[in-house]
Amino acid sequence: MSQCRKRCKRQLTKVARYFYHFLMGTLTQDSVEDDFELSTVCHRPESMDKLQEQTKFTKKELQVLYRGFKNECPCGVVNEENFKTIYSQFFPQGDSSMYAHFLFEAFDTNKNGSISFEDFVFGLSIILRGTINDRLNWAFNLYDLNKDGCITKEEMLDIMRSIYDMMGKYTYPSMQDDVPREHVESFFQKMDRNKDGVVTIEEFIESCKKDESIMQSMQLFDNVI
Repeated sequence: MSQCRKRCKRQLTKVARYFYHFLMGTLTQDSVEDDFELSTVCHRPESMDKLQEQTKFTKKELQVLYRGFKNECPCGVVNEENFKTIYSQFFPQGDSSMYAHFLFEAFDTNKNGSISFEDFVFGLSIILRGTINDRLNWAFNLYDLNKDGCITKEEMLDIMRSIYDMMGKYTYPSMQDDVPREHVESFFQKMDRNKDGVVTIEEFIESCKKDESIMQSMQLFDNVI
């Protein structure tokens, strides 16, 4: 495996962890409220008991996550522009706007233009506590930009370019313009088993499960909370 591909996999892992940490911050040192009360909110989340039933988080973990979400999103929801602004704080050396757009779309499951606390914890529960299949399905949905059930080379190229843009020229100072495309070709050579020009969810999951480095990267999320 080329060094470029190894770096890309490491960065994909870091990106997901950064999304978690930008809401968590230093909240583990804060006291936690016993309820979801807000003085002024635009959206009030469901009860913790119900969210605990629907996710794989404990009540205490949900309280900590909610405090972090409330600090960044006082109205109870975050729109795409605010999401991009928050996310950009972790990548000042590059332009994270396009990748943040893709990530926002993956979390905005009901497609109403905003991410609520419920949207956030449902997605985070899959990423951090889901089975391997759950996590791979979530990742596939992130890459399947038009949600038609398959990943095209154009979609993967858009994703790869957004990652390189986000990491910035200081991370990849000598990166050639054709490197993202080379990575996409390598991706399809390995995952497009029937060579029909698209990667299905079945091909994606099967290929990822056979890739030791991908499986190892997923294990990094097991003890994040």
